[in-house]
Amino acid sequence: MQVIIDAVIASARPVPGNKADAHAWRESDLPAVAAGTIADGAYLGTGLIVPHRRRAGRPLLRGQEEDNAEHRRVRARVEHTFARMKNWKILRDCRQKGDGLHHAVQAVATMHNLAMTG
Repeated sequence: MQVIIDAVIASARPVPGNKADAHAWRESDLPAVAAGTIADGAYLGTGLIVPHRRRAGRPLLRGQEEDNAEHRRVRARVEHTFARMKNWKILRDCRQKGDGLHHAVQAVATMHNLAMTG
C-alpha cells in the first residue's frame, strides 16, 4: 500500500504479490502528485528524497549526517500518522480481500482529512 502523508493523506491501490516498494510506487498514480516527497531508503531511484547511504569503508560527511537526522525527524511524524490510522478498527488486523484494503485506507484517509479540517 502506497500512502502520501502531508496536510492530507492520499493513497493508491495496493500492488498484488510480493513487490519492492519502489516498484509498487512506480506502478501507482502517486508519483504525479508527490514530487519532492521524502521516503525511506526502499525508494532509491524513484525521484523521492531518501536518506544518504554510507558506502563501504567510508563514513557519511557531516552534512549528510545532518540531512539524515532531519530526515529521521520528519519520517517519525509519518510513522506516527500510520500508527494513528491503525487505531481505526477497520485497519487493525486488516484482512480485506480484493479492493477492500484500498477502500478501507481511502475511507480512513477521508475521515482523517475531514477531522483535520474541522
